[in-house]
Formats: sequence, structure tokens, C-alpha cells
Amino acid sequence: MEIDQNTQVKLPNSTTVLVLGIASIPMCCCINIASLAISIIAIVLYNKDKALYLANPQAYTPGSYSNLKAGNVCAIVGLILSVISLLFTIWFALQFGWEVLWDPEAMKEAVESLQNR
Repeated sequence: MEIDQNTQVKLPNSTTVLVLGIASIPMCCCINIASLAISIIAIVLYNKDKALYLANPQAYTPGSYSNLKAGNVCAIVGLILSVISLLFTIWFALQFGWEVLWDPEAMKEAVESLQNR
């Protein structure tokens, strides 16, 4: 039985998951909390759309499912990098103080003291 390509539709959130997943990766370096949030949102949307796809795979285009899976992989990578970056930021702040994070000169001195150990 041949599937009519005209009756297939894209998964509702496949593009959104892909965009959020990709955006979470570069954001983890500068905006930890936002990257963490959009990674989690992308993973939740992925799970919803995956359930839709698995319930009726013939109703959705294969390309949208590929986008969905790629977005999920990016979101997981972004989530892991965000957690690592957040933990490092917390460690650094506990080691040198929260005010060092906002003062470039103090940050430079703190990094130099780490290099001289």
C-alpha cells in the first residue's frame, strides 16, 4: 500500500524543537539559566510530538520526524553543557566570591591566581 504524500503533515513542534535545541548550545556559554530552560522545553515538546508520531507514523512526514530527533539531540547536548557551565559558574563564585563575576579586573586576577597554582 502506497502512502499519499499529500495527506501527510509535519509534526506540530518539529521545527520548534530543532530551533530551541540548536539555540541552547551557544547560549550555554553566556546565559546558563535560559539555555537550561529552553533545553528542557525542547525535550518536553519532543516527547509530546514523539508520542503523536508513534501513535500514527503514516500521518506525518519523515522529514519532520528527522528534524524532531535532531532537535532532541541538540537539546540534550545543550542541557548537558548548560549544567556543566552552571556548575562551573557556581564553583567559581564560591571559590572567589559572587562579586568577582561582575568585576572584570577581579575576574582577571582570579584567573591568574588559578593559573599560578
